[in-house]
Amino acid sequence: PQAASARTDIRDCSTDPPYLPPTATNTTARLAALRATMRAHGVHAYIVPSTDAHMSEYIAQRDSRLGWLTGFTGSAGTGVVTQDKAALWTDSRYWTQAERQLDCNWELQRTISVKSIGLWILEAVPVRGNISLDPFLFSIDSWNSYSQALHSSGRTLLPIETNLVDQVWGDERPPPATSQIYSLPAEFTGSSWQEKVAGIRQEMEQHVRRPTAVLLSGLEETAWLFNLRGDDIPYNPVFYSYTLLTNTTISLFVDEARLAPGARQSLQAGCPGPLCVELQEYGQARAHLHQYTQGNVTVWLGTEYTTYGLYGIIPQEKLLEDSYSPVMLAKAVKNTKEQELLRAAHVRDAVAVIQYLLWLEKMVPQGKVDEFSGAQHIDMLRRAQEHSRGPSFQSISASG
Repeated sequence: PQAASARTDIRDCSTDPPYLPPTATNTTARLAALRATMRAHGVHAYIVPSTDAHMSEYIAQRDSRLGWLTGFTGSAGTGVVTQDKAALWTDSRYWTQAERQLDCNWELQRTISVKSIGLWILEAVPVRGNISLDPFLFSIDSWNSYSQALHSSGRTLLPIETNLVDQVWGDERPPPATSQIYSLPAEFTGSSWQEKVAGIRQEMEQHVRRPTAVLLSGLEETAWLFNLRGDDIPYNPVFYSYTLLTNTTISLFVDEARLAPGARQSLQAGCPGPLCVELQEYGQARAHLHQYTQGNVTVWLGTEYTTYGLYGIIPQEKLLEDSYSPVMLAKAVKNTKEQELLRAAHVRDAVAVIQYLLWLEKMVPQGKVDEFSGAQHIDMLRRAQEHSRGPSFQSISASG
């Protein structure tokens, strides 16, 4: 039998030439192109995260910059590239996967702490060097952590609003989503979007700081507030958007062409007036926020879902910060109707699971089923249930 050290499904960078399994991605050309772009911007190290501009846990292919650059497709990780080194940090769920997908251009760091990333950067980048990142892909907290890790080290943390990976990715980068954004039927909503907006405005009025606007960056916040759904991200019923809700106006930043006629009608039934949703292009959110904050205003936001880039647009004295926006907190408290809907969904799902267990009892003794075909079967059973819109993550259906 082969010794454990001779595993062929993971890379071996100690041999000459190095051994790479067929699952590894050749990243030499991508790294060379990124390094040339970094030189053009005077950047000595570039940090690439695994999230999107809305701090989403799951992301669309278009936002999978770390995946494209490294070949590593795990859901959590951070890459750092310098002129002569490249490293990936990820947690223990993904170490084996990383050894199968990375080529020998990459060092695998078996930790995720910003402190360890900071120490690696300090070793790799000379004093007076620039360390850069896209401020619209980092949370306020993670920006502060990097800032602290590099503090008084003689190196500069330099935000660059042009994403350098996107520049190199170019035309190969998947296009933005084009699928329809639709209204949730009234029988599936706990309350109308107008009632939800009224509730949030009431909270603004009652707050001791009297905020004039609430900024929503988390994708599920906007989807919940307007009772809209989409499928821009696999397994998540959301769509790319921002919302700026003031005492008298509502601005929704979204690709307008994708709104189903019914959705558009529902949003604009109250026009003109305080319950009229003004549709603006998704890409205009930054400029609009910048313009809005010139006035005598206070913007209320949740720091968990707001990027450092957006946060930085708002002058400090015009900010009201909480960990979560009032919309995220309202969404978390389910009313009686939402509770009933949740229970009904679980009953429908339980039927599918019981059908699956019966099927397994019959099929497993015959040796006719493995974990993959099991996952396909339970997905099919769930799809057959009324109102099914697909699973909330890839089915993990069985073991052994």
